[in-house]
Amino acid sequence: MMLALLLLALATFAYLCYVLLKPEKF
Repeated sequence: MMLALLLLALATFAYLCYVLLKPEKF
């Protein structure tokens, strides 16, 4: 499904951003 693929990509992007921003905050 296109929606599932989009959701997966969004989740991966959000997780990547979280991992990159985590060391900067803490």
